[in-house]
Order: sequence, then structure tokens, then C-alpha cells
Amino acid sequence: MGKDYYQILGVNKNASAEEIKKAFRTLAHQHHPDKAGGNEQKFKEINEAYQVLGDPEKRQKFDQFGSAAFDGAQGFPGGGGFGGFSQGGVNFDFGDLGDIFGGAFGFGGGRQTQRASRGRDLQVDLTLTFEESVFGATKDVTLSKTEACERCGGIGAEPGSKMKQCSTCNGAGYQVRVQRTILGAIQSKVECEACHGEGEQAEKKCSQCNGSGLEKKRKTLSVDVPAGIEDGNSLRLTGQGEAIKSGRSGDLYIRLRVKPDSRFVRDGYDLRSEAAVGFTMAALGGEIEVETVDGKVELKITAGLQSGTELRLRGKGVGHNGRRGDHIVTIRVITPKNLSKKQRELLETLNLF
Repeated sequence: MGKDYYQILGVNKNASAEEIKKAFRTLAHQHHPDKAGGNEQKFKEINEAYQVLGDPEKRQKFDQFGSAAFDGAQGFPGGGGFGGFSQGGVNFDFGDLGDIFGGAFGFGGGRQTQRASRGRDLQVDLTLTFEESVFGATKDVTLSKTEACERCGGIGAEPGSKMKQCSTCNGAGYQVRVQRTILGAIQSKVECEACHGEGEQAEKKCSQCNGSGLEKKRKTLSVDVPAGIEDGNSLRLTGQGEAIKSGRSGDLYIRLRVKPDSRFVRDGYDLRSEAAVGFTMAALGGEIEVETVDGKVELKITAGLQSGTELRLRGKGVGHNGRRGDHIVTIRVITPKNLSKKQRELLETLNLF
């Protein structure tokens, strides 16, 4: 069954271009997925409807043949660029959305002045113990960053007040300026100074953020660090960077620093350490106690063990994908020094080699 783009935008078939544009603006602001209560699927349907009804030629084609006229392949052309995309045979140009929102929600390119589509990314360092890098951990990260104002929800208007069309740019979000040059008059579009490209202004500014929609906060985030992390790795927390008004927040990158442990050396998902045994133990065999990340364990020494032999403790290494590597212990046989006369005579009597 075909889609009714008029119904999606809530307008009748005789609606003017300005009425269609206004309906789109209202619904897009309401359902944008970056806003509380937003609906990504609904937002896509609204965009699709406007791309057709907002274009006179496409609208005429829709009136004649319905949405079937735009059936076709879906997806991002050219490997996922951000210039636009095609859905249901409708070509989406983010420049059109930029003209509607003035760069709000991250759609730019339609103007000569492009506003930031998202907030700045942030980076913080987080230090882990060696054991935390092996087993994983939940850590708290505290940082100061810009967030949407709690009082107005990032809109910039005092709760209960309404948004009105900017009187300076008449809702366009930009102003046209003409500059006289030796080559003649050059016309350009610049971001509206009154509404900062949004096309709207609050009837009453938020008393907490003074209309900026933003406030600086100190925030503590709980971060789940997976097992097996290595020194220098980074974790990305989407949307936890700096916020901007009418746009997406940036991301937070957490750079991990792992404290070394003198007892162990990491080798991929295995751990390595050394253990010293005496000459007699190496010859006769026995048991020694070795340190692991799980605590001390008994390690069996077989008779006649040679120096440099590697013994493997299964499942005592680094965690990854629900499994753990091994702990490899390299044995170093200690040759006795400063033997007494009697000890020397005994060894000579054994004449083992």
C-alpha cells in the first residue's frame, strides 16, 4: 500500500508550499531522535514526505501516481557519504534540511554559512590497575562539560512559553547581504544574527540559561571497561561530549592507561612470569608456589626440569570474549654458589654428568 505524504505531514492536498514547510518544521522538531521523546522512524517518514511535497515537480508526480512513483533502492550512495541519501526512490538532500533548520539537528550544506552539526568531542584519561585490565571493571569518570539546560530542555525558552518565528529573517534562519565590489554586487547568505540560524526565537528566554539552551555541568559517568583492555586503548561513549543547541552532542573518548605490574608481562591474552627453583628441586622434582592474577597457586616441578622450560597454567591469563588466556611460567634453575667443602665433595661423588 502506498504512502500518503499529505497525511504524514498532516496537511490537505491543497496546502500551500509555506503550509507544507511549516508542518514539516513542526513535526521534525517534535520527532527528532536526538530530542526527548523523539521517534527516529517517524522522523524519517516526515523527511521523506517533505522531500516530495516540498518540491513542485515531485509533488506533481506524487499527485498523479502516488508514492509508487518513487519506489526504488534504499541506502547510502557512494559508500555512506553525508551529502544526502536515497530512500524509497526519494533523493534526500541535507542542504534542503539545512535551509529549514538553519543547521539544527546536524543538517548543513544548504547554506553558505554552515553551523556545527554536533558538539565537540571530548577526551579524558582513565588509569586502570593491571588486574582491572585483565578482568574488566566498572569505573567512574568525572568531567566538566556543556549539557542541555535542564530547565528548558535545551530549547532556550522559559517553560510554558512558546517559540515564535524570527522577525528578523522571517523564519529563514539566514539573511541576504549584498556587498559592492569592483566586480559588481555580490549577494551572500549569512546566518541570522537574531536567531543564530534557527528561524525561531523564544517569546521568553529561559531564566536559567538565558536562552542559550546550554549550561556547564560537572558530571560523573559510570564506565564499563571490558576485560582484556590494553594500555593506550580508547573507549567511545556516543553523545557524552559537548552539547550544542538544536544539535547532537559530541562523543566522549576515554583513553585508558594501565599501570604495569612488576610480577607479570602481558603477551597478547597470555601472561608471563619467571620462577626460580633450586638445583635439587630441578633434579628431584616437587612443587613451588607462584603468583598469578588470581592469587598464589601451586605449580608442579617434574624431576629433571631444565632451566628455561615453560610451564603453562591454563585459564589464568587475560580475559577476552568470555574466555581467558594462559599464564606461562618460565623456570630458572639456580646454580648453587659458595659451596662448602663437604657440599663440593658430595657433588663430586654424585658425578651426575
